[in-house]
Amino acid sequence: MVKSRETAEPIRTCIVTRATLPPDAMVRFVLAPDGQVVPDLKRELPGRGVWVTAERALVADAVSKRLFARGFKQAARAVDDLADLVGVLLADRALGLLGFANRAGLVTTGFEKVAEQITRRRVAILVEARDGAADGRRKLADKLAASGQKEVETVEVFTGEQLSLALGRANVIHAALGQDRLTKAFLKAAHRYGHYVSATADRWRCRTVEE
Repeated sequence: MVKSRETAEPIRTCIVTRATLPPDAMVRFVLAPDGQVVPDLKRELPGRGVWVTAERALVADAVSKRLFARGFKQAARAVDDLADLVGVLLADRALGLLGFANRAGLVTTGFEKVAEQITRRRVAILVEARDGAADGRRKLADKLAASGQKEVETVEVFTGEQLSLALGRANVIHAALGQDRLTKAFLKAAHRYGHYVSATADRWRCRTVEE
């Protein structure tokens, strides 16, 4: 294990770029007993792990260039759509946390109700469906900016269908989360997913209201 001299945090080396980064910026992979490459997003699976910077294009490169065998120093089989699989797992992780937050009573949905929560300054995160109408998203962004709540972040990485399934409600386009540890966990997971896909879809992102 290598640690950064400045932060004393453990760092890992990407098998594609050879860059050294903290684990949160990477995806860990392990080998199943049959030699299949398995993503280990929670970093809990036993065995030797190899690391790839958490970007879809780099995971795809690791597959196409057969870099996992080099990293594991033995035969390793990676499915062709491994990069997509990692993206699905990252999205599922974030959406699962959103569902937990909803069951904890932290989520408000619907344009009018979200606008009211903004006015009452009860919003920690604004969640917008990336395929929702631009006008509605713009109006809520303007309201949030006018409220002066610069600490609020907006998540725009999921579709309306994904949000609807996660929250068990129909046609979710706008949602807001109140402050809580679950909210923070969701935001971290959404950032991780957004960064992973951002190289191929720049508008899938998380941003602060100041942008």
